[in-house]
Amino acid sequence: MTGTLVSAQSDPQGEPLSAIDWLSRSVETAPAFESPVVANATSPDVSVTALDRTSKDPIGLLPPDVTGLPRDIWSASKEAVLVDLVRAERVNTLPALQEFLKILMLAEADPPLDADAEGALFLARVDKLLDLGALEPAQSLIEQADPDTAPLFRRWFDVALLTGTEDNACEAMRETPSIAPTFSARIFCLARNGDWPAAALTLNTRRVLGDITPQEEALLSRFLDPELYEGEPPLTPPARVSPLTFRMHAAIGEPLITANLPLAFSHADLQSTTAWKSQLEATERLARHGAISENILLKHYTARTPAASGGIWDRAAAIQQFDVAMRSRNPVEVGRTLPDAWAAMQQARAEVQFAKLYGAALQEVPLSGEAAVIAFKVGLLSPDYEAVAIAVQNADAGFDPFLIGIAHGILQDLPANAARALAIQDAFDSRPPPPQLQSKVDDGKLGEALLLALALFEAGSEGDLRSVTDALLLFRAVGLEDVARRAALQLMLLDRRT
Repeated sequence: MTGTLVSAQSDPQGEPLSAIDWLSRSVETAPAFESPVVANATSPDVSVTALDRTSKDPIGLLPPDVTGLPRDIWSASKEAVLVDLVRAERVNTLPALQEFLKILMLAEADPPLDADAEGALFLARVDKLLDLGALEPAQSLIEQADPDTAPLFRRWFDVALLTGTEDNACEAMRETPSIAPTFSARIFCLARNGDWPAAALTLNTRRVLGDITPQEEALLSRFLDPELYEGEPPLTPPARVSPLTFRMHAAIGEPLITANLPLAFSHADLQSTTAWKSQLEATERLARHGAISENILLKHYTARTPAASGGIWDRAAAIQQFDVAMRSRNPVEVGRTLPDAWAAMQQARAEVQFAKLYGAALQEVPLSGEAAVIAFKVGLLSPDYEAVAIAVQNADAGFDPFLIGIAHGILQDLPANAARALAIQDAFDSRPPPPQLQSKVDDGKLGEALLLALALFEAGSEGDLRSVTDALLLFRAVGLEDVARRAALQLMLLDRRT
């Protein structure tokens, strides 16, 4: 998709802008959503309080028998503490930790100790899913909770805008008087519902009353009547891009580039109407955060024949050639194409998706030399890492014994010289977690301990390797052996230092 360049919306460390900073101001406590044709231009003040509303914190998509986590992971903790920890979790982290963070955010669990009807933890969980670019799970979570409050509806409306399902949200906005839209959202929805005269009347009325800014007026005017502005120079991109402004810019033929916007906006570039290069760029960006499945990644890489060379075109070509070789199971062709495909996935930081696609099948192809070493690493990054380790160990293939040891969870008799290896080895002994984490578990604050461990691992991977050991000890102590092993393997195999 071609578009207008906007300033990057991320922090100095490269972490995408948090959802709480980019959500649309699409609803307010007032004015109420009345018919646009009224006897006077003023709106009544409305205050709505649901006295019998219970907290939405217990709502989740994954029950305990799926997550392996008890229902009481939050119940002994204070909600404000959990909210702060959830908001602080980094999204630029190892895939194993991204995946487990999503599981925590989607888990069905009892509410925190002091939870109230506002559902602060539920909102923080939704926002973290949005930070991770996990729009579909976030949308499903919101819909299961019933978006009947302004903060929750605001998030549902924005996800709908980014997924192209805004008509449902606009209809709900029209039918729910307690959800009061801003004038921009109201005008947008009137137009989407086909009531263009009412949308134009509302715009003109609110312009006269000074209820919308000049920037909002300019965008809304073009949205309602784009032909009137043909030949005019493009609008200046807003400093703060919300899903609502993003959709209206696209509608008037002045789309905004998503590369510099928060991760969730990249889903808009996956549509078939978007240029293939933009689709590929968005796909890779989302894959780096585990926000799309490996099958979606492969679908976009193999959609067309690359039209040029260099950069992303070379990566697409490499994956296409390797995929053809894998379907033929020809060892010569697989061995020839695997190094380039693996290098492409390392550049895109989509190694784990690649491993999910091909890790198991690669073990069935007889390879040698560089290709065999790569296939071994790919296998260890796949869900079948333990079976891969057993197979190569039984074959006495001479692969790195320390990596095999991580896959088995047995490291104590293996040489470890590098600092990362030593930190991992220290975690695979019989020691308990550090007191600051163990005390949380003993007090029934398992969820709090897990959030702290995720943050510790991320800090440790950037230099404080003692924290890596502490986090892995906690994961293993509470039965999350798979999370510990996959995180340790990824720390050893994936280069995330830049």
